[in-house]
Amino acid sequence: MCATAPLSSWAQNPTAQNKPTPVIVSTIAETSFVDEVEALGTLRANESVDLTSTVTELVTQVNFEDGQRVKKGDLLIQMNASEELAELAEENSRLAEAKRQVNRLNSLAATNAATESALDAQRSEVETAKARIQAIQSRVAQRTIVAPFDGVVGLRNISIGALAQPGTRITTIDDDTIMKLDFAVPARFLSVLQPGVTIEARARSYPDKVFSGNITSIDSRIDPVTRSIQVRAIIDNPDRLLKPGLLMRVTLQTNPRQTLVVPEEALTAVGDKSFVYVVKQDQQTHTVEQRSIKIGARRAGEAEVLSGLSASEQVVVHGTVRIRPGAAVKIVAEEKGDQPLQDLIKTEAGGVPGV
Repeated sequence: MCATAPLSSWAQNPTAQNKPTPVIVSTIAETSFVDEVEALGTLRANESVDLTSTVTELVTQVNFEDGQRVKKGDLLIQMNASEELAELAEENSRLAEAKRQVNRLNSLAATNAATESALDAQRSEVETAKARIQAIQSRVAQRTIVAPFDGVVGLRNISIGALAQPGTRITTIDDDTIMKLDFAVPARFLSVLQPGVTIEARARSYPDKVFSGNITSIDSRIDPVTRSIQVRAIIDNPDRLLKPGLLMRVTLQTNPRQTLVVPEEALTAVGDKSFVYVVKQDQQTHTVEQRSIKIGARRAGEAEVLSGLSASEQVVVHGTVRIRPGAAVKIVAEEKGDQPLQDLIKTEAGGVPGV
């Protein structure tokens, strides 16, 4: 009701009471509209791993710092592998000797100076040496920790000279170029959930930013306790603002359509029915008609019109409390949604060209 208070100045003037009531109107137009479903979700990195050791060994190199960005394959931790490297050198020497023996026996077997069984035994020695080398190389690899993918490492929890233990977390690594947003949606909205549906997400950390994404997958089961289903959306994170674990408020946009909308200020309710005052022009005068309309979904400051209004019709948005059906009105301004009410009233006070 506070929106109509500035217009009451006309009612305080006895002369003005005999004149048409000044009103501000809005023209009905078709616009884009969507149904919105709200939920809370938690962010996850596109890829996320806790880096741990699989052996008990002394750390000899630490090649990263807290929060550093790394590439796939970058060496992060080197542990002592001197014993394994010595065994590897020994096995390589044995393999070389076994190959030389195979070459020698090949030439002898060609002249029947060596038996095929001796040659086969030496070939077996070559294969055995290769297998032992692979086993040692695997043990050497267990003493190096490399980045499994491009990403950012977390806090470093180990230093040079420390004894790494199996299962102890050394650091974390997250691929934060793309974020996964997991959230629960009531099962009654299951019919509108599908991959590709647009979502908007907001976080208290960034109150003025809206992050857009799309649903990529929907869980195969509904929680029997909460009667909700888990949904996952993907959000691009080029500026690296979003972090795993961040709580976000999700707005799910469904059923996009073109429809007529009316400002909520124009609505008056009687019981369970909604009415608006529609401006009618008769030659040089304007009168208002009270019309019942059917309202659909709502959004901030607007309501969807299912029936009762047509595009280009004008409805009263300010001044409704001082008019009655059939009353004469004077249009002092037209609200277009981009001008404050006080500015509209100031414009009227100075005269509105063309009205």
